[in-house]
Amino acid sequence: MASIREGTVEGFKAKIVRMGDLIIGIPVEIGPRILYLAHKDDSDINLFGVIPEFAIDTPEGKWKIYGGHRLWVSPEAMPRSYSLDDKPVDVRIRGGEVIIEGNPEPENFIRKRITIRPRSDGNSVEVIHEIENIGRWPIEFACWAISLMKKDGFAIAPIKPKRVDERGLLPDRVITLWPYTDLKDERLILSTNYVFMRQDPKIRDPIKIGVKANPPWAAYWTSGYLFVKKIKYEEGATYPDFQSSIEIYTNNLFLELETLGPLRKIDPGEVNRHTEIWKVSKVGELEPSEEAIGRVKDVIE
Repeated sequence: MASIREGTVEGFKAKIVRMGDLIIGIPVEIGPRILYLAHKDDSDINLFGVIPEFAIDTPEGKWKIYGGHRLWVSPEAMPRSYSLDDKPVDVRIRGGEVIIEGNPEPENFIRKRITIRPRSDGNSVEVIHEIENIGRWPIEFACWAISLMKKDGFAIAPIKPKRVDERGLLPDRVITLWPYTDLKDERLILSTNYVFMRQDPKIRDPIKIGVKANPPWAAYWTSGYLFVKKIKYEEGATYPDFQSSIEIYTNNLFLELETLGPLRKIDPGEVNRHTEIWKVSKVGELEPSEEAIGRVKDVIE
C-alpha cells in the first residue's frame, strides 16, 4: 500500500508518496509530473534534477522544463511537444496506486495521465503513461517518458548483439544521431554491449543519442544509486526516431533518460499506453564500463 502526505519539492506544493523502498514527490500545481525520486535509506537524495528557471519560448508562451519526470508526445515537434503544463492537476489514490490526471490539451486533442502502482517485490513500481485522444478523429503518436536526472552521473543503454537471421548476415542494432550529436564528444562512451553518456556540468554543448535497446532497459547512476527503467519492446512495431526505444540527451544543466513506446493510431476516446518499471538500488561507486556494469548485473536484471 502507498502512504501519502502533504509536502513541498523545491518550493512546489506536492504529494509525498511512499511505495515500498521508494519516496516519490508529485507536484499538484503543475504536471502531470513526478519531481522527486529517492530511496528510503537516503530520502534526502533526489535522483531527479529540478531546474524551474530553464524555459523555451513557444507560440503558446514560455514552456518551463521544471525537471523530474514528464510525459510527452513523440515524434518531437514545436509547439505540439512543448504544450504548457503549468496548471494544477488532480492527484488521487485509488486502491494502492496514485493517479496524476493532467489537463486537456485542446490544441493537441489529447489528455495525459500518469499512474504509479506498487509491485509485489516491494522495491519497484510500475509507472503507467497514458495519452487519451480527446479529439474527433484518429491521431498517430507515441508515448515518450522523460526523466530529467541529477547532475554528475551517467546513463547506460544496452545494445547487446542479437542475431536476426541464422547466419548473422543482417544488421541487428540501431544507433540514432541528431544534427548536433558529435561522436567525438568525451561524454559519449561506446562499448561492445552498452552506450554510456556522462552528465558534465562543465560542457555546455548538447548531445543526444538513441538506440533500439537490447535488453529493453535504461539506467542512470548518481550519488551511489542506480535508477533502472525497464520497458517492453514490441517486435514488429514501428517506433519513432529510426526505431529508437531509448534516448539520452544531456547538456551542462541536466541529463534526460528517455523511453519510447510504439507509434500507434489512436481513435477518439481511446488511449495510447506505455509502461516503465522503476527500481532504485544502492550500488556505491560505479564507473561507465562493461566491467562495472557486470558487477551490478543482478541489480539491473
